[in-house]
Amino acid sequence: MLPAQYRWLESEPGPRMICVALKEFGTLEAPGVSDNPKIVGWQAELEAAGLGRSYAGLYRHDAIPWCGLFMAIIAHRANIERWPERNPPRLYLSALEWASFGTPVPTGAAALGDVLVFKRKGGGHVGLYVGHDASAFHVLGGNQADRVSIARLSKRRLVAIRRPAYRAQPANVRPILLSASGSLSVNEA
Repeated sequence: MLPAQYRWLESEPGPRMICVALKEFGTLEAPGVSDNPKIVGWQAELEAAGLGRSYAGLYRHDAIPWCGLFMAIIAHRANIERWPERNPPRLYLSALEWASFGTPVPTGAAALGDVLVFKRKGGGHVGLYVGHDASAFHVLGGNQADRVSIARLSKRRLVAIRRPAYRAQPANVRPILLSASGSLSVNEA
């Protein structure tokens, strides 16, 4: 269940990537050496669709950072991959590769459903914009505290804002000002 601050998302008609991502909210990485078959299954689903060739046979454990995998599965399920300009990056497990997805958005113009790419020690992180406050973006993403969740990430860590190349942009793609609550995420690995 979404935290109270974000329940308004349940009544949003789009963008499709947000709607698809919300269906996976709360999906949790298995502890220890176990694997959540749902997360590992996302890679198999992408392989079956011909999108996971770069990682075929390689992604078999949810201990491998999976924020990029989460973005790829929701892009696939939202039918983003049907048009060449909307393909998930070929190396989608690498969060920083998402900086080439869709079309660029100027800094300060992030809106609902945009793909946000962040830097972190040892790599990057990727997720979907659901809002912002004075110092952070509120990000719907995978592998945030080992689950699909909404986390606050510092605006200072932002690398890129990318918007899916919509044929017809949903009317509700807009900036959303939220109150700051909770601590900032510092490492999503």
